[in-house]
Order: sequence, then structure tokens, then C-alpha cells
Amino acid sequence: MSADVENTTVTQEYGADQIQILEGLEAVRKRPGMYIGSTSATGLHHLVYEIVDNAVDEALAGYCKNIEVTIQKDNSIKVVDDGRGIPIGINHKAGIPAVEVVFTILHAGGKFGGGGYKVSGGLHGVGASVVNALSNWLEVTIFKDGKQYMQRYERGKVMHPLKEVGTTNKNGTQVIFKPDETIFEETEFDYVTLKNRLRQMAFLTKGIKITLIDEREEEPKVRSFHYEGGIKEYVEYINKNKKLLYDDIIYCEGVKDNVFVEVAMQHNDAFMENAYSFVNNITTPEGGTHLTGFKNAITKTFNDYGRSMKLISDKESNLSGEDLREGLTAIISVKIENPQFEGQTKQKLGNSEARGAVDSIVSEQLKYFLEQNPQIARVIIDKALLAQRARDAARKARDLTRRKTALDSTALPGKLADCSDKNPKNCEIYIVEGDSAGGSAKTARNRATQAILPLRGKILNVEKARLDNILGNAEIQAMITAFGTGIDDDFDIEKLRYDKIIIMTDADVDGAHIATLMLTFLYRFMPELIRQGHVYLAQPPLYKIEKNKKTWYAYNDNELNDILVEIGRDGNNKIQRYKGLGEMDADQLWDTTMDPEKRILLRVTINPDEEAEIDGVFNTLMGDQVEPRRQFIEKNAKYVKNLDI
Repeated sequence: MSADVENTTVTQEYGADQIQILEGLEAVRKRPGMYIGSTSATGLHHLVYEIVDNAVDEALAGYCKNIEVTIQKDNSIKVVDDGRGIPIGINHKAGIPAVEVVFTILHAGGKFGGGGYKVSGGLHGVGASVVNALSNWLEVTIFKDGKQYMQRYERGKVMHPLKEVGTTNKNGTQVIFKPDETIFEETEFDYVTLKNRLRQMAFLTKGIKITLIDEREEEPKVRSFHYEGGIKEYVEYINKNKKLLYDDIIYCEGVKDNVFVEVAMQHNDAFMENAYSFVNNITTPEGGTHLTGFKNAITKTFNDYGRSMKLISDKESNLSGEDLREGLTAIISVKIENPQFEGQTKQKLGNSEARGAVDSIVSEQLKYFLEQNPQIARVIIDKALLAQRARDAARKARDLTRRKTALDSTALPGKLADCSDKNPKNCEIYIVEGDSAGGSAKTARNRATQAILPLRGKILNVEKARLDNILGNAEIQAMITAFGTGIDDDFDIEKLRYDKIIIMTDADVDGAHIATLMLTFLYRFMPELIRQGHVYLAQPPLYKIEKNKKTWYAYNDNELNDILVEIGRDGNNKIQRYKGLGEMDADQLWDTTMDPEKRILLRVTINPDEEAEIDGVFNTLMGDQVEPRRQFIEKNAKYVKNLDI
């Protein structure tokens, strides 16, 4: 069956009575985090995704080709689609127009078994009503059957009945909303965040055109995303700065047990696996049954082919999935009628039928591809055989990093100055560059709760190394052992010995490079530490200002200027520019960077919707290709502050 959008065209009627009512709106404004995850920037941007998801649902059903998202001058959002338009007839259960049901009653919509949609997305399936409840105001306009209808709401309340406001020659829905500043910590939309998410939506819905317009600047920014190749173009996009093992993108598609499956994949010469899974266009960072089915298919099909063609000798053991997926970029996208997710934020798919469907379709079509492309098959299997040998070496190196028990201090690295409190919730570890800064930090610290691990020089760039070399690196070994969680497949976050892992480097180019190397290692081999909020960057001051026996610290040039304005600019000012942590004595380091009451820490986070973008940045900055790195630096140099020359 073809994978075109029309595959999921719905034959059922989509009218007023297909909008089902499950419960009211009361709790949304009181507990917004339950519905959109948080009231931070992440939750703010989810409002946009919920409205766009409704338009994408129309595309998945075969009725929408164009979606336009505009950040307006007043920071309100306008979303326009050319779908069928939300039904305007009376919903007989509610006694009000269906569009009013959609925007004022929680869990109401065509995606709740009413026959309106076969598959649908949305963060929690709450969509338009939650956006309405959390907006200062919202206006919906429907273009349908030659007429134009409009209704306005304020903080979720209906301001007037749905009314006819004109004629039109188009079909579709327009939603304009302004987030409620009393609910959200910030209400400024980030263009790049929206751009990345809308690009992803366009990749996952082949043929649809999504346009983003930002009207807040004098010259509006306009970006359109339209990919006829769908997820094949997504793989191509992710791999654009990587050295490919072969030119073809392996593509599998099909329908089994009412699960529509699309998979695209391609190997590069790197050592990292990057597999991204989606259900009804929703990212599932924790994977689930669809990802399990994909991995099973890869492992079984390649081993069967390799043995049948004598590419794997009788003396060699089967290749593991880990070996075969080394350097693999893959998109696994399924559309399923009633997705069951583990966890409220849809992090992991639980439907058993998805596993069988993906396994069956990928196994059958991958087998055919390998038979038709024996040279590509040989290249992949040869790389996996090298990975297998390296994995055996890594197993030996890995044993050196394992601790006998979580409390066995004899297994800890000798350079670690551990803390005395054994409750991980109370403890934090500072990763410090160099013995000089390490010495100051050990003197400054609170010995009960703060551990110090000084590293010598720059750690290995894991983007360019296999696991056996990584585990053989003394500095990386020290970090793994100190954290206690193990690494990669052995990783267990329950064994984490510190609630906070704080990277503390000099505020210069070298310090930034060391921090980036450490973040690369954590992102590639211990990503859950970042996802669960355990990784931080310390923010040491850049300047010390002294005048009349008083001392101030400035963390950036703006703070320096503010302090100088406050105390007066004259010859009595003594300004010291810190070049490194080693220049501070223990008291200064404690006061500015380590005292929990005064310090500034930046928490490192991962937005699940942007993992492919994050992977691309790490690969660009830390990979082998020089030209993409040069282009990235040139493009982003204007955003750099406090760069030492």
C-alpha cells in the first residue's frame, strides 16, 4: 500500500455529533502543568503545537495541504489551515455548536472515538480547550460552505455565541490566541524552537506544507517546510554533515493490524546510533513497542542474511543489535488508531500490535532490499563486525569502571574528594578542570554534601571514538566510577550517587571547550542524567571589583557596567578580570560559585522535540567534518558573548 496521506482518509461522517464530551474545563487553569507539562517556555510552546496538531490531524485524514503559523507583532499566535473547518452544527449532547464544545470542554474533539479521525496527535489529546483555558483571549474563525463564522473567548469563557461574519470561497480553520501572562512564567515565543518543531512535523507528514512567519521584527521572517519524501528527507537532513557509508536511504512502509508503519534509515561512519521514534507524529523519546519491533527486525534480518551469504563465518557469534546499529540514523514512525502511552506525557508507546507490525514490515522489506543491494549489505555487516570486536574490548574496559557496591568507597577514583553524606539527594559533585582549581574547590567546599573531582586536561572527544577507547580513558573512567550509574547498556539511574552533577570550568574558550566535551560524553552515554535534570553548569564570575575595601562580583559585562554606574567610575576602582578558577582563593570560590545560597547554576535540559537538532549540533561541533563546523561558527558567532581573544 502506498504511504501517501490518502491512505488514512476517513470515510465516516465528520459532523457536529462526532464531537464527544468527556469532562469539563475547571481544573486546567488551577493545574496547567498537568495538561501541558509546565508553565515554562516548554509549556508555552506546547500551546502552539496543540493547535497545529489539530490541523495536522486533518492532513493525516487527507483533507489539509497547507498550514500557516504566524507569530504576530503582539506575540499572539495565528494558525490557519485549509482543512474542512471545525463543525459548526449543534452538538446534541451539549446543546451548543460543536466548535464551542471543542474550545470549552476538556477532552472534547473528533479524536475521542467519535469517528472524526482515524489517527490523531496532540500532547494529551486535550488540544484546543486547554489552549483556550490558558489564553488571555482566543478567536476561532471557520471557513465552511461559502460562509465565515467566528467566536471569541477570554480565559476560556465564551464572549458571544458563534456568529456568521461574512462569506468566503475557502474552507478551513483560523485560530488566534494570546497566552495568559498570569499563568506562564514567560510569554515570548522563540522562533527557533517553533521552527524546529514545525520542520519536524512537516518531515513526518509527507506532502504537507507548513509555513512559519515571524512578524515581530521590521523585516518579517518566513520559512516554509514541505517534504514530498517525508521521513526519507528527514534522515537525509539529520545525516547532512556526516560521512555516509552508502548513498541509498533504506525505506520500509506498510500496514499491518491497523498500524501504518514508515521506517527510513541510513548508516554513517560514526559510532553513535540515532534512532528517533514517533507515534501519530508525537515524539516518543523513551521508545516503546514500535522501537522494539524495529530493533528486533534489524538484528534478525541482518544476521539471517549475513549467514546465508557467508558474510558472518560459522566461527563468529551473531552480531548484536548494538553492533548493527552503530552509526545508524533511523526514523520509525507509526500511525495507530488508539495509542496507549506509558506516562502522562506520552514518552513511551505500549501497544503490543505496534511491535509485531513494525517487526513484520521491516523484516520483509529489509530482506528484499539487502538481496537487491548486496554491496550495501556487505558494507553494513563489515562495519558491524568491527563494532563487535570493539565491543568485546569495551566489555573488558567496562569491568574496570564497575563498582562492587554502591557504598564501596574503595572503588572510587583516588583523585575524588568525596562528601560524607551518603544520601544522594543531599549530595552534589563538582567536575573541575585542573589541579589548581581542584585544590581551591576542595578547600572551599562543604565537605558534608559537596564532592570534588578534578580532571587533568581535556577528556576524550567521544564523538570520534568507539566505546572501548572511551572506557580506556582515565578521566572518563573516573567520572563513570564516581557517578555510580554505570554507562550505556549498564546505566542505572537508581545508583546515581549525587543529585547534582556540576561542570565547573574556566570562563574562557578552553573552559567552554572542556565543558562541551563533557556534555558530549554525558549526552551520548548517560542522556538520562540530562533528561532527569541532574546536570548543571556552574557560572563563575568574570570580574572582581574592589573599591574602598568593598568587593563586588560581576558575571557578565552588563553586570560590570551596572556596578560601575552604581559605585561611580573613577580611579579608585580596582577591576580584576578572572582568567581561570585557579585565580580565586577558596573563600572567593565559595562566595561566588559554590555557596548554594549565592551561586548561579544553569541546568542543562533536553527538549524531546528537538533531539534530532541537538544531535546535529553535537555532530557538527565535535565530529570529523571541518566545513560544517566552520559554517556553524560563522553563522552563530554574532550570538557569542564574553569571548576571550
